[in-house]
Amino acid sequence: MTARDAFKALIDRQVAAGITGIVPVGTTGESPTLGSKEHLEVIQAAIEFADKRLLVVAGTGANSTSEAIELTQAAEEMGADASLQVCPYYNKPSQEGVYQHYKSVADNTGLPLMLYSVPGRSVIEISVETVARLATDCPNVIANKEAGGSVDRVNQLVQAVPEDFQILSGDDPLTLPFMSCGAVGLVSVASNLIPEVMVNLVARCLEGEYAEALELQKRYYPLLSGLMSLDTNPVPIKSAVALQGHCSDEIRLPLVNLSQSKTEALRSLLKTYCLL
Repeated sequence: MTARDAFKALIDRQVAAGITGIVPVGTTGESPTLGSKEHLEVIQAAIEFADKRLLVVAGTGANSTSEAIELTQAAEEMGADASLQVCPYYNKPSQEGVYQHYKSVADNTGLPLMLYSVPGRSVIEISVETVARLATDCPNVIANKEAGGSVDRVNQLVQAVPEDFQILSGDDPLTLPFMSCGAVGLVSVASNLIPEVMVNLVARCLEGEYAEALELQKRYYPLLSGLMSLDTNPVPIKSAVALQGHCSDEIRLPLVNLSQSKTEALRSLLKTYCLL
């Protein structure tokens, strides 16, 4: 099976499960270890394989504003539906710098933009005030992927942003508490492995069926947690999908494959859920 075949099959499984959108070249898509040409090739392939059956939210953020603009414009020309824009990392800009970065990207594309606040990787967060400012000043800044691990921050965002601004969980295990406070969906890692479960969890929350959502949360929490704690994402999820035979477990440096002991722990966890 070629990499393209595996990628197409992965997208087909998401479509079949009822996933509404995919994010090629996000964190789980290994964007930091792809060159610019590869980055755009993955986005192009995702658009081709999705074939308008679901939204393609291209990961085109960068720690350089000019690079983020170039990638976003290229994705727009290819036919992406929207763009995920990670908080500029390493530079540690002030919140004014964060605002100006995103405003520059927004001013140079017609794509809807989803902000991505992930301080565990970016060192800084997109402050609640900056999110609200961007949501007000930039009509195409329409959503925020929240991966800071704080339920209270979701509460703060809900108070600060326009009613039609969308907040999405960026952490699978926090989907239920985030949605109970006003988030409207999830950008999922585990969906690569259990898309039907994640679709059901989000649907139960959207329907206000929190008792049913809690049962799913309790049942699958060990798996959702394990996929994030065994090693740095995307190593565990890619290893899990590889163990199922859907792709290779190739990981580019500086990330490395799971150790033998962690692989066995993952294999045991997957067997618990009848995934092997």
